[in-house]
Amino acid sequence: MAGSELTNVRSPRVKAARRLTKRAFREQDRKFLAEGPQAVREALRLDDVTLELFTTAEAELRHPEIVTEAARRGVPVHRASGEVMSELSQTVTPQGLVAVCRLVHVPLEEALSGEPRLVAMLAHVRDPGNAGTVMRAADAAGADSVIFTDASVDPYNGKCVRASVGSLFHLPVTIGAPVGAVVRQLRERGLRVLAADGAGKHTLDDVDLSGPTAWIFGNEAWGLPEELLAEADDVVRVPIYGQAESLNLATAAAVCLYSSARAQRVP
Repeated sequence: MAGSELTNVRSPRVKAARRLTKRAFREQDRKFLAEGPQAVREALRLDDVTLELFTTAEAELRHPEIVTEAARRGVPVHRASGEVMSELSQTVTPQGLVAVCRLVHVPLEEALSGEPRLVAMLAHVRDPGNAGTVMRAADAAGADSVIFTDASVDPYNGKCVRASVGSLFHLPVTIGAPVGAVVRQLRERGLRVLAADGAGKHTLDDVDLSGPTAWIFGNEAWGLPEELLAEADDVVRVPIYGQAESLNLATAAAVCLYSSARAQRVP
């Protein structure tokens, strides 16, 4: 189905895809790489997002439904040698499927359209694995959108895309938004803005989360800066009942998002 095998790592097609591992080229070409069966599967569910698919012969045998769906949608499928796949993959053990996709983020106004009730905002988050996991948690908790501020990691970073496990394609994502502008628009739409921080005066047990809420999550090492904490309506910490010193960003975000989701669903 995929035709002759690509074996030359210096071929124009391979080089054009490989350059998308760099942020500057992703922004210039307006494309990114989605690696692994789950990410590719979810990308293919959206119209006009997947531009081409690279697959090894082994991956074609393991996931024939993905290759078939790509062909059905008119997406060019290229069978690649192991050496070529290693060039395109950003993992130690490539899974044999890499898709070239259009960027999928939307303007802030679109991400907050309608009547959003749960929004996750990443401010100064630098670790792509954490950022992708927060996207996955927001998706699972039923959030309406995820907003990356202008000081946060690129959600199209390969590690971030993989950590989201397809959630990047499920909910509206905004990138590069200034914190002040985001907070103003959140309030205009009736959301209460809560900052998650270990120094918060209140815990999740103390606050009413039943109304529309936007959570701000900060940097993994040093949390949220004072000026950003001042922007929030309240600063909330996750209670620690045991002896752990703290929770990592992604875990704390999941707890906060699920606490809001549950409170909003209780009759």
